[in-house]
Amino acid sequence: MRTKSCLALLLSLWFYTASSAQTNWSQFRGAGATGVVADDAKLPESWSQTENVAWATDIPGGGWSSPVIWGDHIFVTAVISSVAGEKPRKGLYLGGERPAAQGEHRWVVYCVDFNSGKIRWQQEVHKAVPSPTQSRHLKNSYASETPVTDGERLYAYFGNLGLFCFDMKGKLLWAKKFTAYKTRYGWGTAASPVLYQDRLYLVNDNEEQSFILALNKKTGEQIWRSDRKEGTNWATPYIWENDKRAEIITSGTDRVRSYALDGKLLWEFSGMSSIAIPTPFAKFGLLYIASGYVGDQHRPVYAIRSGASGDISLKPGEQSNRFISWYQPQAGPYNPSPIIYGDIYYTLYDRGFFTAHEARSGQEIYGKHRIDPATTAFTASPWAYNGKIFALSEDGDTFVIQAGKEFKVIGKNSLDEMCMATPAIARGSLIIRTASKLYRITRRK
Repeated sequence: MRTKSCLALLLSLWFYTASSAQTNWSQFRGAGATGVVADDAKLPESWSQTENVAWATDIPGGGWSSPVIWGDHIFVTAVISSVAGEKPRKGLYLGGERPAAQGEHRWVVYCVDFNSGKIRWQQEVHKAVPSPTQSRHLKNSYASETPVTDGERLYAYFGNLGLFCFDMKGKLLWAKKFTAYKTRYGWGTAASPVLYQDRLYLVNDNEEQSFILALNKKTGEQIWRSDRKEGTNWATPYIWENDKRAEIITSGTDRVRSYALDGKLLWEFSGMSSIAIPTPFAKFGLLYIASGYVGDQHRPVYAIRSGASGDISLKPGEQSNRFISWYQPQAGPYNPSPIIYGDIYYTLYDRGFFTAHEARSGQEIYGKHRIDPATTAFTASPWAYNGKIFALSEDGDTFVIQAGKEFKVIGKNSLDEMCMATPAIARGSLIIRTASKLYRITRRK
């Protein structure tokens, strides 16, 4: 009887842990920045603008920050303009840089009720006409950085404006303004903050003075700051807890760098493409880093072992070394972050192709398969549950791809509006942001 009781207790604890892991979605791409959650019968696999929709709420203003969830709170950011601006076009195109927008803009943080979809509170953090250094790409927004929360406070970051800390009821606790620096081609900012223990970490890579800094999460006080010899990038940093230490991983065009929690540089390597956007993440004791600007021939993926120090760059002709476990020279995506589901490393490419590699070895399982010839492009990162991988296009179509060693599209779900933000997943629900709305989608009886 005692053995049965212990087994029942262990099963209960396992079930609680598996289910509670999906209760909140506190940062970009969720826990561990992986985009993967445990299987849940409530999670939807098909939907439309009406099917399996718990609610759809209009979100005033524009922004491509992803939603984050804690309990009954869903947070998003947006910027509201007093004048109608040029609307973004779908797909990849050159010449997207635009001067700073005209007219008064209001930077706003929204809290939406998980159950009803009603806006619980909204707070305006800044009102002004954007400065000349606040130019942006036509497809970027002034609210592209995803907030982060620990369940006590919300941290809303606008890259060329500042960081704003609220309690869960919408009271501003502290704010820290930043200088607006010039970005490459005037494309603007996008890298989101990360929260680890009692500190917030921010990376601001620009054309004038790039830096990484650590802030006290309760007060906003700067703990340390390190300048970076790096140009503009848009990759969110990643906290890598491995078997030896916790490290801050920053993906950059010139160098990938790892920092200790005190700001000391641990290791670095060169060999990225000319634009770095995907977020690093870890699995199986390896750190995965990718960059794949579509105009480059070199679009690499690296799998890194823990314990590195100094310069670990590959030498000409090398495919691996002591700390680089494997390397693929042309498997990196441009905007979407890759995903590991099961034992397979999947890549979603902006132009609508999909590939699979063995996550531990990097060996190809299948090469590029086109998802749908009619699709414009993909910017949002993929996510996975219930044995399926989901890829959201800029057209607002989510393609359902079977997981495993054979490529097959098994479904398509349409919201019929432009989408670029990566969705959030919690409590049996999928939260999708379109150009004008926030949807809560769940399997309904």
